[in-house]
Amino acid sequence: MPAPISIIIPTLNAGGDLPACIDSLIPGIEAGLIRELVISDGGSNDATRLIAEGAGADLVTGEPGRAAQLIRGAEAARGDWLLFLHADTALSRDWTERVADHLESRPDKAAVFSLVYRSDARMAKRIASRANRRTRWLGLPYGDQGLLIPRKLYDEIGGYDDIPLMEDVRIVQAIGRKRLAILSAEARTSAAKYERDGWRRRSWKNAWLITRYLMGASPEKLAREYR
Repeated sequence: MPAPISIIIPTLNAGGDLPACIDSLIPGIEAGLIRELVISDGGSNDATRLIAEGAGADLVTGEPGRAAQLIRGAEAARGDWLLFLHADTALSRDWTERVADHLESRPDKAAVFSLVYRSDARMAKRIASRANRRTRWLGLPYGDQGLLIPRKLYDEIGGYDDIPLMEDVRIVQAIGRKRLAILSAEARTSAAKYERDGWRRRSWKNAWLITRYLMGASPEKLAREYR
């Protein structure tokens, strides 16, 4: 039997972060969980493609846009389970045990990881804790927590929508809180954007965007303001 999971990572000039992300997947190869690694690139002009090829990944290329790249990656994947990861996220080493348990005990449910920011800043733990509470209470994780989903469920809900922002929120809304589990393994995500923009400012901006989206603002309008 082939390994069950296809890893799908959208990239755009991710050469600085991608090696750590790929390295964190090695335990999954050793445990016989990973069938393939699909890198869905949006036109990188750095070392991203060389890194992907060096890792033995299947490289899918096309126009940039995270949602479109996720869709293309899923179309190329062959696994019974899909694990979507951001290139600047590295999984904690215990992810294989947590995922294997999930595949066996909850084969019809999706799952996300617990969020941790790779930063020593005091605000890092506070904001990650807030995000994890939102995930538990509202079933609204962000994409940097990863998404593990059975292919059958992915197809049932129609996969990702090709929208310019909030594609991660929209797909977990389609999944529904009752079909979404939270794994104790960690998605250790880059804090570069927070450190660049300021922890409070970035956190407030993200919260304002998702609030406006939930109140009916279009992803297109939000994307224009976000950029």
